[in-house]
Amino acid sequence: MAHRSLTLALLATSFAFSANAFDAVTLADYSGAEIFQRYCAACHGESAHGDGPAARSLKAIVPDLTKIELRDGEFPAAAIRDTIDGRGVQVPAHGTRAMPVWGRELWMEDGGDVTAEKEMRAAIKRLVEYLRSIQVPKDAAR
Repeated sequence: MAHRSLTLALLATSFAFSANAFDAVTLADYSGAEIFQRYCAACHGESAHGDGPAARSLKAIVPDLTKIELRDGEFPAAAIRDTIDGRGVQVPAHGTRAMPVWGRELWMEDGGDVTAEKEMRAAIKRLVEYLRSIQVPKDAAR
């Protein structure tokens, strides 16, 4: 049942976004914050605290993305990039990846060609920089 709920939530999110003004432009036209709101907020929440409307239907706990640096001791930009892209991330033997393979999704959405690959990589870079910019300061966690 949870799998069906997740599928329905993702389909609804995809449909809602495919019918809006984002389709008139490419990924290159959007900031990291705009990309986050379009692709990530359904699960991670508008403020990236892991409380998006689809989060309740997931088996996995959706992490608070504002506390990556606090959890890891530093902001692991390369690991975050690779996780978002997802195409090179190994899937555990017993289970599925908890989040969509955005590298493939963004690449396909932008045309699935060499130019789309460049746009997808640049979009993920902007998204990673946005996530870096919203980290809770280390001294604020005390």
